[in-house]
Amino acid sequence: MNSLSIMTTYPFGNGTLALFPKNKSIASCSCSYRDRDDGPLSTASAYTVLGIHPHSSPADIKAAFRAKVKQFHPDHNRDPNSDTIIRRVIQAYRLLSNYTPSQFIQSECLDPFDTPECEAFDLFVNQLLCVGKACSNSCVERAPHAFTYDSSTGTARASSQGHGEDYQVQCAVGQCPRNCIHYVTPSQRILLEELLDSIVDAPYDTSAEADLLYSLITKARFENNRYQKPKKQPKASSEHVDWF
Repeated sequence: MNSLSIMTTYPFGNGTLALFPKNKSIASCSCSYRDRDDGPLSTASAYTVLGIHPHSSPADIKAAFRAKVKQFHPDHNRDPNSDTIIRRVIQAYRLLSNYTPSQFIQSECLDPFDTPECEAFDLFVNQLLCVGKACSNSCVERAPHAFTYDSSTGTARASSQGHGEDYQVQCAVGQCPRNCIHYVTPSQRILLEELLDSIVDAPYDTSAEADLLYSLITKARFENNRYQKPKKQPKASSEHVDWF
């Protein structure tokens, strides 16, 4: 998920947001996202992340967010830390726009779940259902190169990507007794991880967010199963044509 491509527009309020590229190739990336977080952003840090001054208007904040997403999205940037950077960009925009994670996803980013940008090969573990080391068929034991235990929750999570054809990973996904592991697209994964983190870290009731997470996973599974690769258009040629 690392090559330059034409951006595709998605709903963004009354306008559109070029958020996630279409038809990307899949490559491995680090997904130890909780281990790399630098903690909650301050308002001042959020402005710095977006590269704007504290007196910026809502329109300026939105424009800066769009620009940063295009610049750092993991599907678009070969920097190994781009996955973390884009999460910080999303967090900064949410903070300055006063959005909760669920409000951000519902109002800005539903399209990756309506229209997947590529085949679903990225791994996402719903840690709300995972029982961790108590699991009778642990994905961490089955495929330790792809899964690990989250030190803060004790549940399993994907530690790397790029295992679409890996038999051990396929077994781990298919044999999960609680159906916690899902194949998703890179765009879907980033948003699901962001929502999951907000649920796990929240000190208050998050049942509404948990319901949203479940509905997005269900929608992603349905739409991803319907995804079809774009057909290559044959190149037109006038060679060897007798025009007369």
